[in-house]
Amino acid sequence: MPRRRLGAGVGAGAAERRAVNRVPVPVWRPAYVALGGNIDRPRDRLLDAWRRLEEVPATRVELRSRLYLTRPMGPQSQPYFVNAAAGLLTQLTAHQLLDALLGLERAMGRNRRERWGPRIIDLDLVWMSGDPIHEPDLELPHPGVSMRNFVLYPLCDIAPTLLIPGHGRVMDLAASVGGDGITVLEENQEPAG
Repeated sequence: MPRRRLGAGVGAGAAERRAVNRVPVPVWRPAYVALGGNIDRPRDRLLDAWRRLEEVPATRVELRSRLYLTRPMGPQSQPYFVNAAAGLLTQLTAHQLLDALLGLERAMGRNRRERWGPRIIDLDLVWMSGDPIHEPDLELPHPGVSMRNFVLYPLCDIAPTLLIPGHGRVMDLAASVGGDGITVLEENQEPAG
């Protein structure tokens, strides 16, 4: 019986068929979302937003920070904010995830009129593993991440060693901005105003 050469005949055809029949396996990528709001029972709005995040297709909520009561950025005549962070695993692209977050904001009644003004809910994509993105409709990491304690303190609860490209580790960034105007919101506490 003649010997077959390695890589020829049956074996080679099977390898080629396996390569052709491969179905790409979706990749789960970590993503981090900052949540905030200061009108219409903001604590309840954040809890609702967390529930709604669980319904985003191809996305799982893996981590939740504590809730924080924070002084508003911008006009100080508005109520204090409730802020938090969520750690997700997603198969969505950054643009798809951003679209899902904006859709959740709209579904919850968010109206984008005033920059840094009162809001029922704010869902910001802060960082997603991969390369930084600098486009008109999406910038990752989020441009204000390294300067905002209301983003960094909740993020530090769930990902203290996360390296934000171009900025540093979350725990170091949180330490550098300090905790002025931010406190942990107790479990049944509703912010005044």
